[in-house]
Amino acid sequence: MKKIYALGIVTVAMTICYSFTGIKKRPSPLSFDGPPATKEQLGEMLFFESKLSATRQLACASCHIPEHAFADTVAFSKGIYGRFGKRNAPSCTNLSDRSLLFFDGRAASLEDQVQFPIEDKNEMGIPIGDVVARLNDDKKYVEYFGKIYGSRPTTDNLKGAIAAFERTLETSHTPFDRYMAGDTTAISKSAERGREVFMGAKAKCFECHFSPDFTGDEFRNIGLYDAVKFTDEGRAGITHNKADAGKFKVPGLRNVSVTAPYMHNGMFKTLREVIDYYDDPSKVVARPINIDTLLQQPLHLTEQEKTDLEQFLLTLTDDRFTKHR
Repeated sequence: MKKIYALGIVTVAMTICYSFTGIKKRPSPLSFDGPPATKEQLGEMLFFESKLSATRQLACASCHIPEHAFADTVAFSKGIYGRFGKRNAPSCTNLSDRSLLFFDGRAASLEDQVQFPIEDKNEMGIPIGDVVARLNDDKKYVEYFGKIYGSRPTTDNLKGAIAAFERTLETSHTPFDRYMAGDTTAISKSAERGREVFMGAKAKCFECHFSPDFTGDEFRNIGLYDAVKFTDEGRAGITHNKADAGKFKVPGLRNVSVTAPYMHNGMFKTLREVIDYYDDPSKVVARPINIDTLLQQPLHLTEQEKTDLEQFLLTLTDDRFTKHR
């Protein structure tokens, strides 16, 4: 698909891509009364369980707020004892098809990613083995795990249950999906123009934000690393490869209207700020290290193109989240 884009046949490429794979049909998050009957329901219960933090005061949902597409509303989430996390808490939606999770890609699976925030000293701050011990001291959880997994709580089935719940957080009920299904009234004319901007060679959005979830699962350096003011090395902290310095996982754009603030450091409060940044990163970071070739020159987007692009991005948010706005 990228090679077709490079040849300039972007409209055809996008039409083909979304005609066959762009409209996702996945289950909505589970909601239930009474004891959990499935691993997904057990995972949902655990996602809201404060026993998973050292102080018994924080749960996964404390920083991944359901109304905000399971993201946070602040640049850095507050963990135990008032400590702050290192990076902005990303959305937990639409992760089923993702590889190498977190901004630096340190987790290879959803099961793997569960353990990191639990054991992080600035987040939930407790060895996962201690969490398992707490669950085994709780007759309710011993019963639930026994019925669903046929065993007492373990590290593996704890991680498996939460990961199973997170896999239900797929969203596809958006104006954009309805538009691609044939409802030409689902999005505004401005959003239609914004879609063309998004796909086009001038804005270059599609180079990094493709696939049904608008991410290529790649690591890119968008210029927010200069080793002076912006010192987070991103992917290089995992690979120890200097070429990866300043690279971060490209996030998906579904539900982007409710997941502010943006970027790995949460430095932008609005989508318009993000668009303005991409238009000319040098206005924010004068001497970035290893910035992607796509962003080495200003895009020179017009005010109308910026407005239309923002309107398009707003169409990517699921109905379940827009009703809270």
